[in-house]
Parts: sequence; structure tokens; C-alpha cells
Amino acid sequence: MFNHWDKWMAKRHKKVKERCQKGIPPSLRGRAWLYLSGGKVKREQNCGKFQDLDRHPGDPKWQDIIERDLHRQFPFHEMFVARGGHGQQDLYRVLKAYTLYRPEEGYCQAQAPIAAVLLMHMPAEDAFWVLIQICEKYLPGYYSPGLEAVQLDGEILFALLRRVSPIAYRHLKKHKLEPILYMTEWFMCAFSRTLPWCSVLRIWDMFLCEGVKVIFRVALVLLRCMLGSQEKLKACPGQYETMERLRAIDPQYMHEYFLVQQVLELQVSERDVEKEHSAQLRRWKEAHGDFNSKSPPRMHGARAIMAAEPPSRQDLRQNPTIIVASSPPPPGDEKVPVPGLVEHCSESQTPLGQTDPKGSSQSLSSTEHDTYL
Repeated sequence: MFNHWDKWMAKRHKKVKERCQKGIPPSLRGRAWLYLSGGKVKREQNCGKFQDLDRHPGDPKWQDIIERDLHRQFPFHEMFVARGGHGQQDLYRVLKAYTLYRPEEGYCQAQAPIAAVLLMHMPAEDAFWVLIQICEKYLPGYYSPGLEAVQLDGEILFALLRRVSPIAYRHLKKHKLEPILYMTEWFMCAFSRTLPWCSVLRIWDMFLCEGVKVIFRVALVLLRCMLGSQEKLKACPGQYETMERLRAIDPQYMHEYFLVQQVLELQVSERDVEKEHSAQLRRWKEAHGDFNSKSPPRMHGARAIMAAEPPSRQDLRQNPTIIVASSPPPPGDEKVPVPGLVEHCSESQTPLGQTDPKGSSQSLSSTEHDTYL
């Protein structure tokens, strides 16, 4: 699939989407996220850029803030448990490079968990370019000063909730609970600090394939499950109780299989999101004027990103992962090894859609193999 990525996205995108909805195999997840997000193309078109940024010392103001945040990201994960360990070092490199790449934005704390999740699946350079794509294509304006784009998406979420769960909508409106109070961390961190790990990975598989509508769907499902009936509202008669309930979501609603199924069944499309975006943006301008920070238009998933920035075959070419040094042949041996690059692939790394030698399809669920936490 990766060898013909442009053809799959152009002619068999539905199959790619189905694979992502079923769950990307752990052995392929990092590479799949790199291709889905357009980070692979971005990296090839900016060869050496990350290394240049990495060598730069960076702005001291952002350096101090980033360093204070490093130990807070997944502190029990083996990559980040040690202060000054390789995980924290790579996280610092990625976040510092972003402040140099986008000095007008600098650093936002919500970017750290996003970058940390990426680093668990790919090298620092790849994580940097996927982070760029998330910030510029999937969630544009989220990490700019003022968080205006996040506030606007909060209003979009609230408007969609009116259709999805009128009971929850009326309850939140009655108690004057603004969306920014409960959805900020959900959206800015793409649920990486909210959901169980298996659920995070499944949601990210779909998010990087289909775009921000997946984040809206997850939020709507959680709000409906927690506040969607009169019986459930008895436990939260006021503003404080409601906020506490949304801070402590029942584990059953966040379980991988339940949540993914609910997200897939919820009928909220890209068109619905864009329709509400236009309506809420018009109201925002009437009340507040234009945004203070300008951000690029949002791209709804991998297909839209590829259509907006068509890659070349060279940009999509897979790079070998291990360099095998050639050794001189023994005297008189006719079999001369060919020097070059060899790509390593373990037996478990069967490409998407293929079967192993025994004929059984590789599991697409992340539950059995993910041991990151």
C-alpha cells in the first residue's frame, strides 16, 4: 500500500478509511500516520530543514517553558520517565524546532502531549513534520495566542450537540456552561490526555485519515453518554456537579470498542462541520470582529491534504530503515554482495491488506499488541 500511496488515496480511499477505522497494526502505525498526515511529503520537500532547526539554540523564552513541561508528558512511559532521557530530549528537540519554524506562534503547552504521542511511534524528524501538519492542516489556529479557533470550534460543537443530544444541550445551556470550559483539553490535545491508551490510538488512526470531524464525534458521543438522559442529569443538578461529571467520564464510555462503534455510527459529516463553521464564524465576526491571528483553511483528512498539495512519486518513495554495510567477498567467491540499503521488516510487519505465510490476516486491532503504556 505504501509503495503506491497516491494511487490508493486517489482510487481506493474508501478501503484506506476502512483500514484506519478497524485500527492500524502497531508495526505500521508510525509510517501510516506519516503518510496520512502528509508529513512524509512535507519532510521530503524540506530535506535538511529539521536538522537546521535542531542545530539552532532557539529562543530562550520558549526554551525555559518547554523544559518545564517535559516531565509532565506521559511520566510513566518508559520513553519519558527519566529526566534528560532520550524521550525527553527528542520531545524538546521537536517542540523547540516548532518555535523556530513558526516563531509567530511559538510554543503552546497542548502541543507537548501531541508531540509525545508521535514520538512513541516515529523518529524525531518524522514527529516534527506530522506535528506541523496537525497544527497547520488538521487543527489550524488552535495553538495561536488567544485560542480563537478553539473557541469557535467550541461553538460549533455546542450547535451540533443541539441536534445530537437535545437533553444535554438544554442542560448545558441552562447552567451557562460555555464549551470552552470542558472541550479545550479534549480538542487541543486530540483526547490524548483524556481517553485510555488503546482508545487514543484508535481515535488518532481515524482522525489522521478523516480529519477533525472525528474529534467532534468523540466529544459529542461523550457528552451524550454522560448527560443525554434525565436519569443521568439527576446526579448533576448544578454547574459544579456537571463539570465534575465531565472531568470524570465513566470508563465504559471511553472503552475502545464502545467508543469507536459510537463514533462510526454518529452521523456528523464534514459538510455538517463546515456548515456550522460558516454560521458560527459569521456570528463571531458580528460580536468580536475578525480573528486577531490568521490561520490557513482546515483540511478534512488525508485525502483533502493530498488533493491540495499533490505529491510527486519521489516524495512518496519509501526510504530504507537500516543500512547494511557490505563486506568484501572472500577470494574466489563468485557471489559478490551488492552494496546498498536494505529495508528491515520483521515477520509481524505484514503490509496492510496482505496475509502472512500461513494465510491468516493480520489483526487490525491495537489491543493485543500495543504495550506503550
